[in-house]
Amino acid sequence: MKKLIAYIFLIIGLFLPAMSAQSFTASVDNTTVGLNDRFQVTFTFEGTDVNNLSGFNAPDFAGFMVLSGPNQSTSMQIINGSVSASLSYSFYLQPKNLGRYTIGSASIKYKGTPYKTDPIAIQVEKGSSNSGTQQNSNQNSSGISNDEIAQNVFVRATADKQKVLMGEQVTVTYKLYTRLSIASQMSISKLPQYPGFWAEELETPGNISFTTENYQGKRYRVGVLKKVALFPTQTGELNVTPFELDVPVQVQKKRKSNNVFDDFFNDPFFGIGQTVDFTAKSNSLKIKVQPLPSANVPESFNGAVGDFSMDSQIDKRSTKTNEPVTMKLTISGTGNISLLEMPKINLPAGFEQSEPKVNEQVNRTGRISGKKTAEYLIVPRDAGKKEIPPVKFSYFDINKKSYVTLSAPAYSLNVEQGTSVNSQEYAGKEDVKMLGEDIRYIKTDSESLHRTGGFILNRFGFWAAVGFPFILGLGLVVWRRREDKLAGSVQLMRYQRAQKVARMRLKKAKSLMDSGDHNAFYSEISLALFGYLEDKFHIPKSELSVDRASAELSKRGLSSELIAEFERVANKCEFIRFAPKESETAAVAEMYDELSHIITEIEKSLSLKKNAA
Repeated sequence: MKKLIAYIFLIIGLFLPAMSAQSFTASVDNTTVGLNDRFQVTFTFEGTDVNNLSGFNAPDFAGFMVLSGPNQSTSMQIINGSVSASLSYSFYLQPKNLGRYTIGSASIKYKGTPYKTDPIAIQVEKGSSNSGTQQNSNQNSSGISNDEIAQNVFVRATADKQKVLMGEQVTVTYKLYTRLSIASQMSISKLPQYPGFWAEELETPGNISFTTENYQGKRYRVGVLKKVALFPTQTGELNVTPFELDVPVQVQKKRKSNNVFDDFFNDPFFGIGQTVDFTAKSNSLKIKVQPLPSANVPESFNGAVGDFSMDSQIDKRSTKTNEPVTMKLTISGTGNISLLEMPKINLPAGFEQSEPKVNEQVNRTGRISGKKTAEYLIVPRDAGKKEIPPVKFSYFDINKKSYVTLSAPAYSLNVEQGTSVNSQEYAGKEDVKMLGEDIRYIKTDSESLHRTGGFILNRFGFWAAVGFPFILGLGLVVWRRREDKLAGSVQLMRYQRAQKVARMRLKKAKSLMDSGDHNAFYSEISLALFGYLEDKFHIPKSELSVDRASAELSKRGLSSELIAEFERVANKCEFIRFAPKESETAAVAEMYDELSHIITEIEKSLSLKKNAA
């Protein structure tokens, strides 16, 4: 009995996927048509095999005249070794009277099993569903209006969420829908803007792979153009601007006769006509962003949202004074890794630490995930039993809808007195430089001593010794005032450090380019350019765009040629993602050189303007 049950489940497991993979659907051009309009209705069977179909029965089409049909067509696709096929029966109909009608169910048999389509409701109105005046106003040389092409070729933007919390990921997908043949390579006309979001480009195949999809009752070939992960940095209703794509499509030149069969030959799936350049524009999106809860916010929370874990390590537990100890913190998980602020170590007296060395690894295949690692160089100055206190990191957990605090353990450190007590400086983890030497022995003999004579006030050395402390003190006062001014003005400090930060990011981008990590390279080089502009012009991240940056450059009197070159390089930084794979290495190197050049030129021009003022 047990074997019999096992065989039954095995048979069900083998045949159930094949049975569930079959479908029989109906679709129409439009569900609202004019009394004199002709429209197409299609009945499509989809499955792994269409050779065992029989007994197709169309509905009676009550209330409509059948102008032509059934017109039969088949197609087959092989994707990743999986075979799919379809068989379609299409009819061209025209309404007889005004009113609301229903196209009944069609039926067919597959290996003896009957399948039926769902009925379709059609509303027949007076006049035409497409305004002839409007169509004629934007017709091209083929006699087909852009409105008619737009019904068959368009870009659709969708978001996986319409309402999110600040910092929560929203994935936006741009798909091309087409019922026409694409004549040649497409090009981007205008990229979308994401004001109020931090954007991370998601990985998509270099070549568009088309599949079949039903949308609003019509069958389209659909390909994914672009995916982007958005992280809102402010609350409220935020807008994502449209994505525009130049698509050269092949259309049939309209015939001027009243022959009924012209409607069949004008079908976008039939025949090859002339090429028309058409700009497909996506819809805009609205995302509602709500603030994070204000209650029970941990002190160590710095805006991280997602699901994270933290790990810590220390390279040794025993050391000597003035010898460095390396502590490593690693935060990994799902969320915006690039925007994570690594926690600070609050060391007690007797320790010194340098700025941490931070590295990140980001996975951009779907949900943004990865890890961020910081290495802290800690130098004990006093001997004895010391303790590195616990390090805390807090984030808002999207799944739990609450704040979570992670804690790295405290580390006990046994510090012995070093053999050398002189002043030392540690330039980094690898290089430890000795800047002084021990005091040399005191000579007790006076053989080399002699009287030099002369009046001390007449010597240059005397006045140099007197004036040097005064000059040094004045310099320290000026330096201190400058530091206080910078510390009191975050904008001024960001302005002063803009070029330095950009150079650091360009250096990191160069290493990513050399290693062949092109996706990470584009992300880092984009941060170099737009981060430089944010700091230099005090533009909030949520308001930064190419147009805003161009306006700031123009306001500061930079030449129109330099501004035009900046716009070209900034747009190319995004466009180059769609370059063919075989030219990607050359494109990466060219992009690096151009972006380095434009930052240098902007900095040089701003310095000249400042000096002239």
